[in-house]
Amino acid sequence: MYRHSKDYPFTRVLEEHWQEILAEYGAVSRNQGMHAWPEKQLYDGQWDTFGLYAFGNRRHRNCDLCPVTTRLVEQIPGLQMAGFSRLAPGTHIKPHCGYDGWAQYVLRCHLALQVNDQCALRVGPETRKWETGKTLVFCDATEHEAWNHGDKERVVLLLDFRNPEFHWRLLNPDLTPEIQKFIQETWGELTFREKASYYFWRALRLWPRRRFRRPA
Repeated sequence: MYRHSKDYPFTRVLEEHWQEILAEYGAVSRNQGMHAWPEKQLYDGQWDTFGLYAFGNRRHRNCDLCPVTTRLVEQIPGLQMAGFSRLAPGTHIKPHCGYDGWAQYVLRCHLALQVNDQCALRVGPETRKWETGKTLVFCDATEHEAWNHGDKERVVLLLDFRNPEFHWRLLNPDLTPEIQKFIQETWGELTFREKASYYFWRALRLWPRRRFRRPA
């Protein structure tokens, strides 16, 4: 469900600097390009992203291109995910829930950078429209969907941060095959820490199976 943005002080800081964040988005979208979200079964249309933090790991090359945005998001307590998310006109992200083992223990924040009257976000039974320069906070484990029926792109700064109610919970996302394939395809761009985190995740996912496997 939706949460009150005012309960999270960092949202006010983001809202105060939204124009600077938008300017950095404009630069990277023109010069560096965005990546199509790999889970194509989740949406119709064109959904592109530019990541700064992924599952708690800093994307150094991308962060260097967005120094103001990076400085702001790194002040967020429990930051786990950060990046730009763009929906082209006519795009619909289908109803879905976040990754099991992850979505239950984080909260998601959207800072609206470019919106129009024909785009909206439904979380559970409630639908809201983004407002330029304002944030929305919600639980990613609740079924949600988003759409852009307008003639201009919708752009938000997307963030995941630890839900204070589960501050010490181990985050162990059940990544889809599409995300795993994307990680493998971009392996050469990853830092040592990112690669180590992926190996650690794989070990966590496989360990229960090995432990409880019956002898042949």
